Amino acid sequence: MATMIGGRGPDQLVVTPAWSLADLFAVRPEDAEAALAALVHDALGLTVLPTATRIEPVDYAMGSPATGALLRVLGASVEGQPWGFFCKVLQHVRHWPTLPMLPEGFREMFARDFPWRQELVLWAEPFAPTAPAGMRPPAMHALIELPDDRVAVWTELVDECDEPWRPERFRRAARLLGQWNQRASKPEVLASAVIEMGSPLRLYATHTVPLRGLAPLADDDLWSHPWLAREAGLRASLRELGARVPAVMDRLDGLPQCIPHGDASPQNLLVPRDAPLEFRAIDVAFHASCPIGMDLGQLLVGLVHAGHLDPVTLPGLVELVVSAYVEGLLDEGWSGAATDVGVGFVGAMLVRSGFDSFRYDLLGAGDPPPEFTSRVELSRWIAEMAHQVF
Repeated sequence: MATMIGGRGPDQLVVTPAWSLADLFAVRPEDAEAALAALVHDALGLTVLPTATRIEPVDYAMGSPATGALLRVLGASVEGQPWGFFCKVLQHVRHWPTLPMLPEGFREMFARDFPWRQELVLWAEPFAPTAPAGMRPPAMHALIELPDDRVAVWTELVDECDEPWRPERFRRAARLLGQWNQRASKPEVLASAVIEMGSPLRLYATHTVPLRGLAPLADDDLWSHPWLAREAGLRASLRELGARVPAVMDRLDGLPQCIPHGDASPQNLLVPRDAPLEFRAIDVAFHASCPIGMDLGQLLVGLVHAGHLDPVTLPGLVELVVSAYVEGLLDEGWSGAATDVGVGFVGAMLVRSGFDSFRYDLLGAGDPPPEFTSRVELSRWIAEMAHQVF
C-alpha cells in the first residue's frame, strides 16, 4: 500500500544497502558459504562454485513499507551451470524511512498494526491453493528469520519475457484474476484474513485519500499553476467525487467479497520467458476482505503509473478485461451479478488511483512534460468512469 505524502509520482527509489550472505542466512560469516551451498543443492540440485557467487541489489520504491531489500543472488555450479535466486527482505514497518512523514496518530497505529509479513500468504494455507496454475507465485526455496523483525524470502528467480503487454495478455491476466478471486471468496479463505488495522481499502479511503488526494485538490495556490488552472473542470469533478467516497465505500462493502491479489499491476504479474502464457504473481497487498473486481483497477493503471502505457489506450481495454474477468469468475462457479464487477472495479480504482495520481512534483515552467499530462489524462478517465457508476 503506497502512502507517500504529496503528489503521486513514481515512488522515490531506495538504493538497497549492502547485504552479505551471512546477513541473509542469519549465520556467522564463516558459515555463510556452507549455508548457500546447502540451499543451492537442496533447491536446484547443483554444487556451488564459491568464487562465482555475487549479490546484485535491486533498487525499490520507498513507498513499500515492508520492503527492506531486493536482491538477486547469482552464481555458477562447479560444472559451469548458472543458477540464481531472488531474495526479498521483509521488515517491520518501524524500519520504513517514510514512517515519520505520516500524520501523528495514524503513524502510531500504522507502525503497530501494519501486517508487514502479509506477502507470505502467497505460500501459506488457505490462500496459497486459491492461485490458479497459470498465475502461481514464484517457488519459495527458503524463509530465513532475521534479527530485528526482518525475514529473508528466497524464491525462484524469474527470467522475465521482455515483450510489452498487449490486449491479449491483459485479457489472459484478467481471466486468471477472476478465477483467483472467485476461489478466494470461500468463507474459510475470507475468515483467514484478519487484519487488526481493519479494511485496508477503507483505511486508504479514510487516511490516504484526504492526505494525498483531497488536500492538494483543495489548495487554490497549487491549482493556480498554469498547467493545473486549465483543468478546473477536472478539479471540480474530483472534489465532487471526493465528497462521495464514504458512500462509495459503503457500496463497495455491500458487494460480494474476496481476498484479492491486492496490487495486481503488470509489474507484479511476471511473465516467464520460457512460459509466456503464464504469470508469476508477487507482492500481494490488501490481504483482507475486498470487493470483487478490485484487482482490475491495478491491472489497468499500473503501467500508466510506471510511464509504460498511454492512458488513451485504457478505454479500449475496459470491456476486454471486465468480460475476461467475469469469464474467470464463471469458470469457478460464480453466480453473482456481472454489474457488481464493474462497481467493484471502478469504485476501488477511484479510491486507490483517482485522486492522487497527479505529478505535482513535476510542476515547472514551459510546457508540461508527457509524464505530467499522462497522469492528468489518467485522472480524467477515472473520474469519468466513476461519474458513470456513482
